Amino acid sequence: MEMEQLVSKITAEVLNSIRNQGGLGGAFSQNGASGNIAGMIDHTLLKQDASEEQIKKLCQEAREYHFCSVCVNPSYVPLCYEELRGSGVKVCTVIGFPLGATTTKSKIFEANEAIENGANEVDMVVNVGKIKSGNWQYVKKDIADLVTAVHGRAVVKVIIETCLLTDEEKVHVCQIAKEAGADFVKTSTGFSTGGATTKDVALMRRTVGPDMGVKASGGVRGPEDAKAMIEAGANRIGTSAGIAIVRG
Repeated sequence: MEMEQLVSKITAEVLNSIRNQGGLGGAFSQNGASGNIAGMIDHTLLKQDASEEQIKKLCQEAREYHFCSVCVNPSYVPLCYEELRGSGVKVCTVIGFPLGATTTKSKIFEANEAIENGANEVDMVVNVGKIKSGNWQYVKKDIADLVTAVHGRAVVKVIIETCLLTDEEKVHVCQIAKEAGADFVKTSTGFSTGGATTKDVALMRRTVGPDMGVKASGGVRGPEDAKAMIEAGANRIGTSAGIAIVRG
């Protein structure tokens, strides 16, 4: 069976299963997640006007609260690498951000440079325009080529920008990301028309199964938001409000 036919078959099966079971609840259980929520947070600062001092503060906070990573724009990866050396906090950056419309070669170059500068994780944005055009072969190659290029050197998260996609498109691109060998699927850039929702997180978790990561990002601002996302199936949270979340 051709890959496109296989993905279409799985898409239909996932959506039918959800409809037959009356919703998306109970898709995933993250045992003990509430006890170690700091370790699930990518402490994030991606604003255009973020200063060096603000990035240093972000790193200091990540050290203090033992967050999983800091997520910053690529130009700040070297600074974060130095600030976090020996702390156990990872350096995460974004690729093709925020539109995902750069070429695959550009994304690979950007990812390789970021890894050379100290990044442990790269969050790449899919080409949403190609999804909307139905050019799934392009989408698949875009993801797979980057995954192959950085294999063994960095965790790859695929940002699908859920607010712009239909449910069918969400399922389709999540399955493609899984088949391509990505480590996570991620809801949002936080720079489009909406952020993470529990419905989307649950749909993504149902699609990729229990062994692939799901990152909820965009609009997760407090402990109740984070708890809801985790209960829906997220095992990583991207937020600028990490301290408010862990303090409760």
